[in-house]
Amino acid sequence: MTPPEGGARQIGERLRSLRAERNLTILDLAAKAGVSAGIISQIERGNSNPSMKTLQRIRAALGVNLWEFLEQREPQTTQDPPFVRRGAQRPRIVVGETRLVKELLSPRNDENLRFMIVTLPPGGISEDVLIGTGQKGGYVMSGSIELTVGERTARLAEGDSFQFKSDAPHHIANRSDADAKLLWIMSVLDTHL
Repeated sequence: MTPPEGGARQIGERLRSLRAERNLTILDLAAKAGVSAGIISQIERGNSNPSMKTLQRIRAALGVNLWEFLEQREPQTTQDPPFVRRGAQRPRIVVGETRLVKELLSPRNDENLRFMIVTLPPGGISEDVLIGTGQKGGYVMSGSIELTVGERTARLAEGDSFQFKSDAPHHIANRSDADAKLLWIMSVLDTHL
């Protein structure tokens, strides 16, 4: 699978827009987020693929949830009800050095349930995950993964599912030579996700 083109540019444009809406300079935002001004500048120019932890720090400083980096505030052009998200309108984010791809399936980002498709390329590892109150679960749609929650690890293959408390340290890894695709579900008690 080829990661979506323009993902870093889209995040950069949204970051610049959100920062401007709040009348913050790059230096102001960097200080609030605890990251370097250079990192923010690189993200805004689309020259950086930020980690989830960096995005988490920036989103907290801006007072928005993570998916607001992906959602465009364009007028809705369809007559779809708010409980529908069309496949062509899925926000996508590519994270980390292993180019993990997340596609948001949830129709809205202000509810307590999020679900997405996560595609992990061969050899990929979720480098940093967000930990908070709630539950996470999922279903392996294709390929195989290694899921570690706390001190325990399980190998999961197509058709297998899982669920755990999201405040436990966890990560996924793809030790195979083919993409792994998961349906990832989160009940969100902390609206940062």
